[in-house]
Amino acid sequence: MTNRRDFLKLTAAAGLTATPLFSAAQTEDLVFACPTAMSGNFSAIGKFSEIGVRYAIEQQGTLLGKKLRYRMIDTEAKPATAVRRVQEAMQQHNIKFFPGALLSAESLAMSKEIDRAGGVFLTNAGADEITGIECNRSTFRWAVPTYGIIQGSVRPAADLLPKAKRWYTITPQYVFGDDLLKNAKNLFKEKGIEHVGNSYHSLTEKEFSGHLTNAIATKADVLLLLNYGAQASDTLRQAVSFGMKRNMTIVVAVASGLEQFESLGADICEDIYFGAVYWHTIDTNLNKKLVSDVREKYKITPNYSLAAPFICTRLLMDGIIKANSLEPAAVIASLEGMKFEGLTGMEEVRKEDHQVLRDFYLLKGKAKAKMRDKDDYAEILNAGRSFLSAAEAGCKMA
Repeated sequence: MTNRRDFLKLTAAAGLTATPLFSAAQTEDLVFACPTAMSGNFSAIGKFSEIGVRYAIEQQGTLLGKKLRYRMIDTEAKPATAVRRVQEAMQQHNIKFFPGALLSAESLAMSKEIDRAGGVFLTNAGADEITGIECNRSTFRWAVPTYGIIQGSVRPAADLLPKAKRWYTITPQYVFGDDLLKNAKNLFKEKGIEHVGNSYHSLTEKEFSGHLTNAIATKADVLLLLNYGAQASDTLRQAVSFGMKRNMTIVVAVASGLEQFESLGADICEDIYFGAVYWHTIDTNLNKKLVSDVREKYKITPNYSLAAPFICTRLLMDGIIKANSLEPAAVIASLEGMKFEGLTGMEEVRKEDHQVLRDFYLLKGKAKAKMRDKDDYAEILNAGRSFLSAAEAGCKMA
């Protein structure tokens, strides 16, 4: 297992630092910029994202006769900062291609700015609005929107737990959390599940004992965690320390990736259900190559924060190759309707809203004694795809 200190040493040794902007000799290079949190509460996302982007860039090398480079843009998980730094990249350095952003609020803000300024943005954020009511021609999404997350995690979990009819939710109070809660409530209604309560929390909260006490008081059958990353991990740790695994089932709507399992450990993850946008054991040719190469080169196993920026970068490069052009309008047109062998199998960019149609997964945490290797924290119980139509999602592409 690679802990955070070892990981930072590893990235330094591998030369994984954000590339400077730019010497005169580099002005004719083609630069991709990944806007993501490199500092603050979500800094782990940025560290792994850099490996994903770098791997894709180094694998390709050159594109249309230009040497490929990348730059990491630290958004600090703040929408205003994200927009300002994307503006600087576009206006001062003529960068037009942006893969890999993950956080919903900043992705929505950057999406508008990149569209206004004539770039191309391929994000892995989950808010429904990105390919819904706030869709635009410049923005594409590889990740699954919150509708698909709930359909891919809560629906199969509910089917596996037919007697569990009372569910309690804990929700972060920002766009991603609100969208997850809305979709969960709709599914509860369809499935005849009683939603016995919800606790909201802020983006900076770390102590969840009050929310968990409220959940226990309802005598819920299932605790559904709609928060993400470190906050989901903190909530889960505290829930397990309260003994809640003995009295109710716990479902994490969407795991942040393998690093979350590593930080939690098998004892906490055992018998917990996790939704997953990506898992390293997906049996496809591209994923097996990614896992093999990253393990060999960086001595780690790919997680979602690494895999998503990799495939976003790879897809942007494929769009440029297909268009045989670096003009954003031509690249956008070439991406629309593209079918390709992705990490989850055959994937497709839907022309009407620029949503990539691909699988989402339900995992279940394994007992430590059943782990086949140090990364084998969970088994895949279900894989499938669930997407609203572009019209149902509210996308009206200009």
